[in-house]
Amino acid sequence: MIRRKHMPKDTNQLAAMVVKLATGQPVEAEPVEREKDPNAVALGRKGGLKGGIARKTKLPKARRSEIARKAVQARWKKSRESER
Repeated sequence: MIRRKHMPKDTNQLAAMVVKLATGQPVEAEPVEREKDPNAVALGRKGGLKGGIARKTKLPKARRSEIARKAVQARWKKSRESER
């Protein structure tokens, strides 16, 4: 069975794969790897590094504490459910 992540994005390649499957020919299912643009990666990382600090300075201490408490409760709930 061909998995979704192995399906080609190109319409022509997808059509060729469908014909091969329909006629019973072997299908080579190789994962399609894409190169990431280094500039985009750097830009995303730059924003990611700033985001948490900027949010922390904007939120009052009580709100940050409330968010942290909610996160802890969610983690504990998840671990208790997995024990069952």
